[in-house]
Amino acid sequence: MRMLYHVMSAPAPLGLLFLGANDQGLQVVEYMDRRSLKRTLADHTRPGAEWEASLHGLRPLADQMDEYFTGARRVFEWPLAPVSSPLQLLVMRAIRRIPYGTTLPVGALAQHIGQPKAIKDVTRAVLTNPLALVVPCHRVVSQDGKPLDGAGGVMRRRALLDVEQRFARMGGLDDNRVIGELVKRVAAAPAASPARAARTPVKRTTKVTRRKPTVAARSTGKSRVRTSGATATVRASAKKRSR
Repeated sequence: MRMLYHVMSAPAPLGLLFLGANDQGLQVVEYMDRRSLKRTLADHTRPGAEWEASLHGLRPLADQMDEYFTGARRVFEWPLAPVSSPLQLLVMRAIRRIPYGTTLPVGALAQHIGQPKAIKDVTRAVLTNPLALVVPCHRVVSQDGKPLDGAGGVMRRRALLDVEQRFARMGGLDDNRVIGELVKRVAAAPAASPARAARTPVKRTTKVTRRKPTVAARSTGKSRVRTSGATATVRASAKKRSR
């Protein structure tokens, strides 16, 4: 069986995402963390399967994910073909019905699928979700409202919830609410008005230059010292030269 794969880069803290699919649909979307591509392929290799890199085949799905990260997409449109147990398939279908930007406690999810006493099994099915993002398991939280610590880690789940809740408040890009919100923020930035700037007094400084006194020597032994606006007569006593 031919298996297609593609590796894409997602915004921090998500990192690299591994996408794997066959002719029936998408089978794997997971975080690579620090694993090599060779090891990741080995973890998902089944008897008779041959992996083939396919930028052309899975690039449209990667484009949908880029749209999701920028708030332009809320639902992924791609056929799914995960290899999972009947309970996990039931849980995954229920997860996809959780509205964008909202959360659902795992206990409520168990009741929703008719398994109120199987909370542990439902939690395990959520944490081992093979289709991260596409099946938004990050929207399932613990009973106290905190993100579950499973595949991908708490940091990634919280980051995805922050992205969805931020864009849910702003609205979708399809109706330009995000752009409008950004324009409002720029317009609300404080700026000095021309009228206010004209009323602002300008302090003027005057530089005072003092003239150095000039001495006019006269033969009578008197010298006049001129300063700014006043004349003083200074009697100069002749100095006797002594040998």
